Amino acid sequence: MAAPEPSEDDDDDRLRAVVRGAWIDGEAKAPEPDMLAREEPLEIRVNQVAIAVVMRTPGDDEELVRGFLLSERIVAEVSAIASARHCTTVDTPEAEDNVMLVRLGPSVEVDLAALRRNLYASSSCGVCGKASIEAVIGEPGLARAGLPLGLRVAVDTLTALPERLRARQDVFERTGGLHAAGLFTADGQLLAVREDVGRHNAVDKVIGWAAGEGVAHERCVLMVSGRVSFEIVQKALALAIPVVAAVSAPTSLAVELARAAGMTLVGFVRDRRLCVYAGAERVYSTAKSV
Repeated sequence: MAAPEPSEDDDDDRLRAVVRGAWIDGEAKAPEPDMLAREEPLEIRVNQVAIAVVMRTPGDDEELVRGFLLSERIVAEVSAIASARHCTTVDTPEAEDNVMLVRLGPSVEVDLAALRRNLYASSSCGVCGKASIEAVIGEPGLARAGLPLGLRVAVDTLTALPERLRARQDVFERTGGLHAAGLFTADGQLLAVREDVGRHNAVDKVIGWAAGEGVAHERCVLMVSGRVSFEIVQKALALAIPVVAAVSAPTSLAVELARAAGMTLVGFVRDRRLCVYAGAERVYSTAKSV
């Protein structure tokens, strides 16, 4: 029997239709259509210089680029970005919608040659090349506004975040193949959720959204759907986000960086439980006096 033809979802560039087979209890089943999360490269060009290639899920590309430039400290402020748009003239059809052109303001100085040597991102590992926590902490402009000590988050608020995040993971619902990042206020109000095949891309997208909307990152809680790696803490720190929470575990280096920076890092937020790995002073119980 011929396999059914996949039906593309023309309204959502984040999805790709395929046909797949399955085995259940040792028995082969008939091929069926399936939806997968789309993964494609995005080349970022700054002032006509290609500085990075990011493997991402298409969609919200301008937010992704804006967040990438801020979280990697390529620019200090969103106002340094004069424009960001897709390239309309490409060499091959495959490159269509996969090249972003960024123009910086005339007074913005960036060492583009150094960026080309040091930056490369993939959907699995994020930006590499950070030799040590000391190097990250010591980079100019890091956590420009400082991490606010006065912001505190109730335990009940934190434990409610995974469900609120999950309710907005539309593409994950259809594919099971994307990470998500959400920005919340300290009292649990959802500001924005973004999904991507790369967890760090999802963070960049939501950071880029906040920058475009003029939202104060330093008043936000960042919630991610998977584990917290070093680069996610690094990105949050670059925007002075004081609280990072995750459904899964942090890595050891993520915890070390959060502690060194004075950030609150919470993991295993699920089933009304959580583990605080750094910055416990920002977490409180509503059952006690504040």
